Amino acid sequence: MVDLPSAEHVAMVAVAVLAVIVAWDAYWLTKQRRDVPELGPLAGGGFAWASEGVHEMVRQWGNLGSMAAMMVLPWALLEASNTPIIYAILWDVFLALHLISLLIPKRYAITSTHLFADGQRYPWERLRLAKRQPKRRIMLLRNGWGPFGPLPLGGDSDSLRVAREYIKAMEQARSGEVADESE
Repeated sequence: MVDLPSAEHVAMVAVAVLAVIVAWDAYWLTKQRRDVPELGPLAGGGFAWASEGVHEMVRQWGNLGSMAAMMVLPWALLEASNTPIIYAILWDVFLALHLISLLIPKRYAITSTHLFADGQRYPWERLRLAKRQPKRRIMLLRNGWGPFGPLPLGGDSDSLRVAREYIKAMEQARSGEVADESE
């Protein structure tokens, strides 16, 4: 018979993994001001804008609900699994920090080669505009990620309208390049 790891060891690993995820996200968030230093039309072509907390709430509503459920779940299992309470407390602290990071206003930028979002740079050839668009955000899909690939963009309606125009122009230019290459 195989011995399973203790509940305490599993909890320790789960909390450590969550702590690494929170630190990783915090690192990327610190990069956004460096990557997108100015807002509005960009000198080399493109557009940059910033969101506010309420825009990020609209953008991340699904993740926020999932996090709330993830914060409650360990408390129901503590007694049954005989796990020390400190791990549930640490779990909730790290999830709360992650939740806060999701609500921090973000900076976005569209250039001729990349999209800048969440402190990361995405090449246009790895993104596409989703066919069905939500009303109060822009939904891009990361190629090859399947259902795990949505990349929502937040912001006020005027910024999103301008950004949508730039994104459509990028897609048209890219489809024109593909057509030129096939001839």
